[in-house]
Amino acid sequence: STDLSRSNDQYLCKKNRDLFVQSLMVAKAKEELEQEILVKEEEKQKYLAEKAPPLNTGGFSLAQLQDLCRELHAKIDVVDEERYDIEAKVMLNTREIKDLNIKVLDLRGKFKRPNLRRVRVSADAILRSLLGSKHKVSMDLRANLKSVKKEDTEKKRPVEDSDWRKNVEAMSGMEGRKKMFDAAKGSAQ
Repeated sequence: STDLSRSNDQYLCKKNRDLFVQSLMVAKAKEELEQEILVKEEEKQKYLAEKAPPLNTGGFSLAQLQDLCRELHAKIDVVDEERYDIEAKVMLNTREIKDLNIKVLDLRGKFKRPNLRRVRVSADAILRSLLGSKHKVSMDLRANLKSVKKEDTEKKRPVEDSDWRKNVEAMSGMEGRKKMFDAAKGSAQ
């Protein structure tokens, strides 16, 4: 029982140590994230101080204020053009990245094709989808077939009332094969 309690104590110590290390890592990551946010804010303030110095409009005449507004509008137009160009490049790059990802998946061969379900569609439905709903076409396959009368087929075929056993005996042996060969040769000519 003492060995069991030692192993439990060691397990708990290891687990507590792991949790302690994990909490230290989270605290360190949080500090670094806060520091990174502060650095970005400082860089933003420096950039804005360089690019957009504070305006002193006190004591300007109406003409000077209008000139200042024109200058600011010209700068805004330049910035908007740059922003539009950058957005277009980003869109192009994302599209290219998607295409390359698709190519990579195709080359790996892990692209799974979805299982297709069989759908029963009538010929009328296919014609309606192809021709549109305005055209009403019915596909009656039997209407396009020629009508054949049963009497005509019976008249063309001669009726043989002979016994089939006689025919088998006549065709057996070499004589029968010769008759079959001669009959086939005669019908080919």
